[in-house]
Amino acid sequence: MSESASLTVNGMKCGGCENTIVGKVSAIAGVVAVKASHQDKRVDVEFDPAQTDLDEIEDVITDAGFSVE
Repeated sequence: MSESASLTVNGMKCGGCENTIVGKVSAIAGVVAVKASHQDKRVDVEFDPAQTDLDEIEDVITDAGFSVE
């Protein structure tokens, strides 16, 4: 069973930033879906908690140069 979360992400300024986050988060094992919006400063992610968790997802976003509130 998957879980969903909405994260507030600062530093996204354009569609390229959205694509970067979507690409990196999608590569995490267990991530089912991810959607990013720089206008809303939001990343919505659906994931399998048996394979990953929010800490790992947040770490990947931070490592990509963005900050998660």
